[in-house]
Amino acid sequence: MDKHVQLIGILWIVYGIMGLLFAFFIFLVLFGVSFIPDLGNIAPGILRLIAWISSLFFLALALPQIIAGMGLMKRKEWGRILTLIVSFFHLISFPLGTALGIYSFVILLKPETIKLFNPIP
Repeated sequence: MDKHVQLIGILWIVYGIMGLLFAFFIFLVLFGVSFIPDLGNIAPGILRLIAWISSLFFLALALPQIIAGMGLMKRKEWGRILTLIVSFFHLISFPLGTALGIYSFVILLKPETIKLFNPIP
């Protein structure tokens, strides 16, 4: 189980980094488009606002994934719980989020894994 937990932690960190890169890409594209000449007076401001809001939204989705992966890597109980919560919300992110969420549920809800995070003294 230890290797599965380690793999899930790495996968959530990588998935979170992909989300950060996507947020940065969205920001660059929308903010860059706002500098096209002849868009008018209002459109550049609206595009910049949408760039900020959408990139902050995707940033807010990616950060818990990275934090959850780090918590799993350190074998913290809060990391396991946060990963289960993040997994639940990413079940609708077909196909990667769904696959990673199901894999996380299957591994992190097993009794052996729970004992790994809560060792009995």
